[in-house]
Amino acid sequence: MSTVTAIGPKAAPAHRGFITVAVMLASVLQALDTTIANVALPHIRGSLSATLEQMGWVLTSYIVAAAIMTPLAGWLAGRVGQKKVLLVSVIGFTATSALCGMAQSLTQLVLFRLLQGLFGASLVPLSQAVLLDINPPERHGRATAIWGMGVLVGPIIGPALGGWLTENASWRWVFYINVPFGVLSTLGILTFMRESTTRRSPFDFFGFASLSLAIGALQLLLDRGQLLDWFNSTEIWLDAIVGGTALYLLIVHTLTARHPFVSPQLFRDRNFLLGSLFILMIGVVLFATLALLPPLLQDVMGYPVVTTGFVTAPRGIGGMLSMALVGRFIGRVNARALMALGFGATALSLWMLCGLSPQMDDRLVIWSGFVQGVGMGFAYVPLAAVAFATLAPQLRSEGTAIFNLLRNVGSSVGIAVMQALLTRNTQIMHARLAEHVMPYATSAAGHASYDLSSGAGLAALNAGLTRQATLIAYNNDFKLLLVLTIAIMPLLLLLRGRRDRHSVPLAAE
Repeated sequence: MSTVTAIGPKAAPAHRGFITVAVMLASVLQALDTTIANVALPHIRGSLSATLEQMGWVLTSYIVAAAIMTPLAGWLAGRVGQKKVLLVSVIGFTATSALCGMAQSLTQLVLFRLLQGLFGASLVPLSQAVLLDINPPERHGRATAIWGMGVLVGPIIGPALGGWLTENASWRWVFYINVPFGVLSTLGILTFMRESTTRRSPFDFFGFASLSLAIGALQLLLDRGQLLDWFNSTEIWLDAIVGGTALYLLIVHTLTARHPFVSPQLFRDRNFLLGSLFILMIGVVLFATLALLPPLLQDVMGYPVVTTGFVTAPRGIGGMLSMALVGRFIGRVNARALMALGFGATALSLWMLCGLSPQMDDRLVIWSGFVQGVGMGFAYVPLAAVAFATLAPQLRSEGTAIFNLLRNVGSSVGIAVMQALLTRNTQIMHARLAEHVMPYATSAAGHASYDLSSGAGLAALNAGLTRQATLIAYNNDFKLLLVLTIAIMPLLLLLRGRRDRHSVPLAAE
């Protein structure tokens, strides 16, 4: 894979805008689908008469398939061309989206979601590669800002759009909505995009198989760990052993093979290596926050689905505003300063979320979400540009695939770890709070309003304690995300912005 060259030709200026719209439609659809179906799961479960464990496979099948196929995007683009891969991916993603909406059983839905993940895996990394290829270096900042809008705003507005469609139409429209935009994207790519140059290169089957096993086992471990009580389950142990062994074989093979599937040259580039660490952390923070907030608002605070979508929507507004601004600043303002501002705003939003209480109103969620959206926009766009500023063009398709794979891995790790800590801390906090409940001193204990002589009174008291314990656990999760965000910020000083024949002028020095 290291010998792949997939550099798209510079498109005519008249066509550059059409190509951008076409590939961004595809990218937004794939990014949107990572979260849009989440809020519809209860409705899907009732419609298809599925259990909670079975419904987990609706998400797991898509995530695992997309994770396994993402690294293959770079090799396929180099071997057969970006245009062909994008066309097949968009058409396949659109068709499987329609099939998901028409599914009449859980088995059909899981199968179609699996295929949807396989076809959709190439959309985000190749859209980034295409935008970099059709724009000269001085326009890479703005191109990355446009691409970043789709990648970040898609998952952010997903819950709101999914909730609205589910409430006002049907859960099936969560999938049907992809069809018209997929058709437009297909027509745009077919009409305006030229084929990229290709080069025959050997396919490293062992490297691809090792990477696929490692990613697939990790995703299964993370997605099913909480349900199966983690390492008390034989399945989780098998996933861990398979994943660890595959990762070891991948590292050894990559360092010793003549044409490894993952080129070591990628990680010899300091900017790309550091950018990979940052994108991993962005995946953890952004997607963990997106996963934590909806159940907090619906289950603990009692918000309806539609209201939950609306109070989380300002995160998308903040992201779009900041990306529109940062696209103009890149090249004029120090890129590390923009990223520091972004991570600082993200840390501020997490600090605000550490103040959850039963008396809070929706303003805390709205403003913290807006600030986080602004922060992610200022951090993500310069990061995506700086990570590729010193990377050789022939490594670009492969680099975008690995870059987006690490973002997906970060999101899976962040969601799984934060959900596990939430469950564990809720149990611990409930036990500690319950220690102070005594039936002999109701007034002093602060629970005089509960009738402890009846089952209903005890149940009400337990519900109150559970709510308090859950909020404390949420606060602890956001504190951990805050610490992680602050801890990675010093690495910004190691980024470089030297100008050479491969670099983009980013004013990072």
